[in-house]
Amino acid sequence: MYPIFFRTVLSRLDAEFAHHAGMAVVRVLGARPFSWVTRALTRPTPGQQVRALGLTFPSAFGVAAGFDKNAVGVRGLDALGFGHIEVGTVTAIPQDGNPKPRLFRLIPDRAVVNRMGFNNAGADAAAERLTKLRRRAPRAVIGVNIGKSRVVEVEDAVADYVASATRLAPLADYLAVNVSSPNTPGLRGLQAVETLAPLLRAVKAAAGKTPLLVKIAPDLPDDEITAIAQLAVAEGLAGIIAHNTTISRDGLRTDPAIIEAAGAGGLSGAPLKARSLEVLEVVRAAVPADFCVIAVGGVETAGDVRARLDAGATLVQGYTAFLYRGPLWARQINRGLRALGR
Repeated sequence: MYPIFFRTVLSRLDAEFAHHAGMAVVRVLGARPFSWVTRALTRPTPGQQVRALGLTFPSAFGVAAGFDKNAVGVRGLDALGFGHIEVGTVTAIPQDGNPKPRLFRLIPDRAVVNRMGFNNAGADAAAERLTKLRRRAPRAVIGVNIGKSRVVEVEDAVADYVASATRLAPLADYLAVNVSSPNTPGLRGLQAVETLAPLLRAVKAAAGKTPLLVKIAPDLPDDEITAIAQLAVAEGLAGIIAHNTTISRDGLRTDPAIIEAAGAGGLSGAPLKARSLEVLEVVRAAVPADFCVIAVGGVETAGDVRARLDAGATLVQGYTAFLYRGPLWARQINRGLRALGR
């Protein structure tokens, strides 16, 4: 039923408007009594729990950063069966993001191009919401993804990230440093090892006991991915998130005119599947067996999640297929994994 609804209704709406409409539904599903019914239909089985980062995740499959930028839909996403929710990207300073339109569907590719630009209400607002969430049960596993404020110069990025970490780490189950979005000028330059090392060191100190991960881009050469993975281990990080969106447009089936009209931004969705596995294998080969690796990119089915787990992922995240497969997507994944023996 959802594919018909998407094809006949949602696909005709502006992509960002449709996202906000979907988030409104998610928020309703997270409120009682709707959450009781939703959770009863979608919850993973106890046998699907994963132990990682010193935490118990209800399942290996969670929702990636970008879907819930302001931590407003956590309860609904938890009720829908996601094993964890990574909120953000959150910046220390509130910002509107890039001018609209900034979110575009490439339907033949089951993909999305976005240049949102870290639109969010800021770290203080996120901290207020997370504080309220922590008072309620059930307690979802919540990661917080932090990025550089647009108005802050790259040379001042460390202090900006530290401000967010100081405010949000005490409220997060884990913290993720985003240096890999293509939509903030100069941000990806922070992935250079000589720049990244002092940044991670400072944020880790600010995060205290909260596990710290770094999120990397898929467009890096494999040797640079290896270097970052080794740096993360050397600096005592808890893990790596591999990976963010890509600036590549190779191999797409969508009409080139539609792709050109969408313009610049990060591509996510099904076209990243092959590169996602490649990056995962490069990272896993460079880190210890017990080092947490969260795989993201091109995940649509339980088979895709299983392939990432078999390739060495500790946890798996998705986002774009949520738009194409609908609110029962996590339930489908969890049931599929159970059938596959995971």
